[in-house]
Amino acid sequence: MIRVLVFLVLAGLLALGVVWLADRPGQVAITWLDYHIDLSVMVMVVAIAVIVIAAIVFWSLVRFFLRSPQLFRLALRERKRRKGFDAISCGLIAIGAGDARAAQRYAALADKSAAGESLALLLRAQTAQMNGDRAGAEAAFRAMAERTDTRLLGLRGLFVEAQRHSDPVAARLAAEEAAKVAPALAWAGQAVLEFRCAAGDWEGALAALEESRKSGALDRAVYRRRRAVLLTARAIAEEDNRETARALVLDATRLAPELVPAAALAGRLLTEAGERRKAAKIIETAWKANPHPDLADAYAHLRLSDSARDRLSRVQALARIAPGQHEGALAIARAALDAREFAAARSALEPLAAEPTQRVAMLMAELEELEGDAGRAREWMARALNAALDPAWTADGIVSDRWLPVSPVSGRLDAFQWKVPVAELGDRDRMPVLIDMAPRRAVVSEALPQPSAPAVEASHEAVREVVTPPPASPPQPVSVMAAPAASPAPPSPIAPRRTPPPIMPLTQVPDDPGPEPDTESGAELGPPLPEGWQRFRQLFR
Repeated sequence: MIRVLVFLVLAGLLALGVVWLADRPGQVAITWLDYHIDLSVMVMVVAIAVIVIAAIVFWSLVRFFLRSPQLFRLALRERKRRKGFDAISCGLIAIGAGDARAAQRYAALADKSAAGESLALLLRAQTAQMNGDRAGAEAAFRAMAERTDTRLLGLRGLFVEAQRHSDPVAARLAAEEAAKVAPALAWAGQAVLEFRCAAGDWEGALAALEESRKSGALDRAVYRRRRAVLLTARAIAEEDNRETARALVLDATRLAPELVPAAALAGRLLTEAGERRKAAKIIETAWKANPHPDLADAYAHLRLSDSARDRLSRVQALARIAPGQHEGALAIARAALDAREFAAARSALEPLAAEPTQRVAMLMAELEELEGDAGRAREWMARALNAALDPAWTADGIVSDRWLPVSPVSGRLDAFQWKVPVAELGDRDRMPVLIDMAPRRAVVSEALPQPSAPAVEASHEAVREVVTPPPASPPQPVSVMAAPAASPAPPSPIAPRRTPPPIMPLTQVPDDPGPEPDTESGAELGPPLPEGWQRFRQLFR
């Protein structure tokens, strides 16, 4: 509408100008050489306009003929470029459709028609990945990494290829270079953090975390949690230096008061330093958020010179902070058994005995044994075989006997959670792999309380059934354009998971195996017991 109004105004002004000139006639005389020309003003204006238009047209024609070779070359180049972009578009569509042959054909056409284009390099890399051509994919990604506009994409591709082929050195170099170029890049910062954690470089991990925070890649809550985990890991690594470890773990508890490993370690270190009140406050705060056996044990031993009954009173006070908790009842039962307060132990365990877990069944068996009822003790030991599992430190299908800052499978920071392992697997008959990270190898760990007897390990091997993890599927082509969740899990730069030897489970143990042998006289009161049942009896020797 505005354009129409502007056009009408200009047309009206032009018409007024023409009328104004027509109403004011005049004469223009031109004398040149022997020529004399008399013109009216109107004719002179029209003649000038015609001459100007003719001059413009003539100059345009001359300019077109002079530039025609260049215009022809530009037209051919644009046609070739358009053909190359059409090939790139069709090639990317073929990759999305999974047509490797068509993608390879279009990639060759794109290299010929649009050589040097960033999208052509991407198509070449994607096609090589689809065909399993590692050398071709790495060459394309290196070409991208050398260009300014595609540098980050090339580094991302090199990182993915290195992870697919289990090359942690190349993956770390690519991630660190990408983090240096773009600190706000989330995947690069996360990869650098995980690599440094896997190497035990806690100071470097803290520096990488600070870089991610400064770039805005992490929100405040995630930053505080991860920093607390790293400080706790560093404190554990430097536990021989008590002062340094204490300062680190106190910083961790200030950042994440609910972090159980930090609170338990802080409680032990502060107890050694004589700061029992501060240690108690830290443990109580963590207990309110996450009741845990380590917290109960640290709280029970706040005063090293206390008797077993004093420890029981302290644990009972801790349990009253968060009443109704499963861990509180188990902690009271454990302390009561140590103090030989059998009534208190039974009172704590009876509400849990209807649907006992393995720890509950083992504590009940120990209670019955200490009270002299061997038959009831054997019954509870038999029930422990099929009882539900207790919470444990679990990450990526791995169960550890202690908290670890990094998952040994995926390398994720703060991956271990205190939960029931079977809840993650969804199958009661398949138990997760139990590991002891001290020697960095898969072993059967003790998830149940241990009596001090040399036959405990053999007994636990008889109870546990360790299922060998399924073999990893061969690597599939991974696209750097795909979302991170769609790509396969990267190989861990940490020590790979070692498959533990399978252990044959015991057959069902009878409730009443018969009379016990007379150990004092050496005479058997009945037929010899099966070997598996003898192992269970050794727990209470």
